[in-house]
Amino acid sequence: MKPYPHNMFLKLITVAILFCSCASDLDFDQTKDLTLKPAVVANLTYFDVKANEFIDNGTEQDVFFDAKDFDIFRDNFFRDNLKKAEFNFDIENTISRAYIVSFVFLDENNQVMHDTEINVPAYANIPNNVKHTDVFENETLDLLKKSIKLEIRVTMLAGAPLTANSSGNLKLRSGATLYFEIK
Repeated sequence: MKPYPHNMFLKLITVAILFCSCASDLDFDQTKDLTLKPAVVANLTYFDVKANEFIDNGTEQDVFFDAKDFDIFRDNFFRDNLKKAEFNFDIENTISRAYIVSFVFLDENNQVMHDTEINVPAYANIPNNVKHTDVFENETLDLLKKSIKLEIRVTMLAGAPLTANSSGNLKLRSGATLYFEIK
């Protein structure tokens, strides 16, 4: 079968278009001005303490204490590129007692770099969520970067006595949003 001349012409035009391109000089020095600003969201800490865990040998214990290593800033990348941090705390109380939940950031000499106290009201048969955000920038961020330990203290305030049969929980969920600037 003999090809039609106009089909040949269309094929020739198509091939010619495919081989034509535009080009300009590339300036790879533009990458020197490139700045990346990613944000990372991560869990910070979590606990769920039952009301009866504040009872030890039949005696009410008004302080719950936990210490965790907080060595994220030992990494040069975090120290050099972190520009802002937001710590978000969400505390739910279903115990009929009020609490103060403290977050204490300590340096290598156990000196306080930053502390936060959150008042949590007693449960009164209605949803009881307390939300709190700490923002670290500039000087406060510099202090946070020196932290290597996080202490969490839960202090129970005065109120109706708890027993081994008391119901309810004190729950903490917390997270961090970290803002970087990478040049």
